[in-house]
Amino acid sequence: MSSGTSMSVPVAHNAFPSSTTSGGRSSRTASHSHIKGLGLTSEGFATIDGAGFIGQANAREACGVVVDLIKSRKFSGRALLLVGAPGTGKTALALAVSHELGVKVPFCPMVGSEVYSTEMKKTEVLAEVFRRAIGLRIKETKDVYEGEVTELTPTEAENPLSGYGKTVSHVLIGLKTVKGTKQLRLDPTIYEAILKEKIVVGDVIYIERQTGAVKRVGRSDAYASSYDLESETYVPLPKGDVHKHKELVQNITLGDLDAANVRPQGGQDIMSVMGSLVRSGRTEVTEKLRREVNKAVQGYIEQGVAEVVPGVVFIDEVHMLDIECFTYLNVLLESPMAPTVILATNRGQSLVRGTSDIVSPHGLPVDLLDRCMMVKTDGYTRDQIRKVVQLRATAEGLKLSEGVIDRLAAEGEKSSLRYGACLAFKHAIFTAFIFRYVLQLLMPASILAQLAGRSQIELEDIGEMTELFLDTKTSASKLAMGRGFDGGKMW
Repeated sequence: MSSGTSMSVPVAHNAFPSSTTSGGRSSRTASHSHIKGLGLTSEGFATIDGAGFIGQANAREACGVVVDLIKSRKFSGRALLLVGAPGTGKTALALAVSHELGVKVPFCPMVGSEVYSTEMKKTEVLAEVFRRAIGLRIKETKDVYEGEVTELTPTEAENPLSGYGKTVSHVLIGLKTVKGTKQLRLDPTIYEAILKEKIVVGDVIYIERQTGAVKRVGRSDAYASSYDLESETYVPLPKGDVHKHKELVQNITLGDLDAANVRPQGGQDIMSVMGSLVRSGRTEVTEKLRREVNKAVQGYIEQGVAEVVPGVVFIDEVHMLDIECFTYLNVLLESPMAPTVILATNRGQSLVRGTSDIVSPHGLPVDLLDRCMMVKTDGYTRDQIRKVVQLRATAEGLKLSEGVIDRLAAEGEKSSLRYGACLAFKHAIFTAFIFRYVLQLLMPASILAQLAGRSQIELEDIGEMTELFLDTKTSASKLAMGRGFDGGKMW
C-alpha cells in the first residue's frame, strides 16, 4: 500500500502468523503493564522515566504526597480528584498509587457506570465497594502441628456399613522440624483435607489442633533444584518443636465479613422455597448487618486481635454518577471507617447527571468538589510520546527498526494538529486521542511484520497501518465537513 512496500512480498491481511514467528509469547500485556509505581526519588521528586512512568511530573509528585498521607493514615475519608483530557494518564496514576501502597493495602477500582445495575440499588453498589476497600489484619495465636512431611500412610479397614471394600480408618503422618520429628495418628477427615491440598512427602504444612484445618506452606528447600525459575515455592525447614503455638496473620476486608454473614431469609413453607429459587444471586447487605459486623470488628480491635487497614477506592469516569450517588458518596466519606477515595474525570463544565439545571465543574456537585484535592494531568510532548512508544514496545516484546519511533511520534503530533481549526473539540483532548492511537498501532504493525517474515517493525508497516486505520481526529473532521455515511459507504 505505501511507497516503501515495493520490495516486499504482499501478504493477505486475514492471514495468521505461523507459530514459528510468534516468538512463543503467551502472557497477556495490559494497557498499563509497564507502570510499576510513581517513579519518585527519596525526596519526592519525579524522575524522567522512573517505574515506567513518562511525563506528568507535577501530578506524580502530588500523588506521592497523597501516598505518604495514606501510609501515615492521615488521608482516610478524603478524596483525590484527577482531572485531565482522555489518555493523559489518570488511570495510570491511580494504578501507580496502588503499586506504591503495596499488595496488602486493598485497592478497589470501578467505573462510574457500574452503579446502574439491575440487581442492586446504586447506593448499595457504592457501599459494597467502600466495604471491600477497608482491610482487616487479624492476628491469631493457634495450637498447631508444623513441619516437613516425612511419612503419609493411610490405614485401611473393613467398611462396617458394607461387606465389600475398605475404608480409611486413620492416617499416620510424620512431621520433621529442625529440633526433632513426631508421628501423628489423625482422623480420616483430616486425610481428606490433605488430599484436597495435594500434599505429598517433602511438603511443609501445619495442622490446627482445634479445628483439624490443614494448610500447605510450600515445598521444603531440601528438595530445591538448580533451575533458575520454577512454579514451586520453597520454604526452609520449620524451627522449634513440631507441636507449637503459632501466630497466624490473615488479611480480609469488611466486604468479606459482610458476605460471610449474609444468610437467606424465610421459612420452610412452599412460598419461601420458591422465593429462594428465583432470588437474585447477589444479595444486598442490610445496614443492620453492617452495624453488627462493625461492632464485632471493634471488639477485635479493642482486644488487640485485629488491625484496620484503610484501602483505596478508585472511581473512574466519576461524572457518570448521578446526584443521588453523589449525595450518598458524601455520607460514605463522613463514615468513621472510610477508605481513601480517588476520583477521575475528563469533563470540564458539565451538567450534573440526574439534574436538569445544575452545571458544575467536572460534572460533580460543588459540595463534593469542596472535599477533593485536585490534581491536573497534562498532554504529552513529542519527546514523551517517543519514550512511551519505546517503553510499550519493550513491554510487549516488539522490535522496532530505525526511524519507526520518530515516525510514530511525528504521526501523533501531525494528526493532533491536522484539523484543529475546523473541529468543535478541544485540541488537548484530540492530542490525547492521537496518543492512544499511536500506541494502538504497535501490535497490528507487528502482525504485518510477522506475516512478511520479518522479526522487527519497519517504516512500511507503520505506513500501511495509517492507511488501514483512521485516527480520531481524521474521522471526526470528515464528519464535521458533512461527508458522513452515504448509501452504506463511509464518507
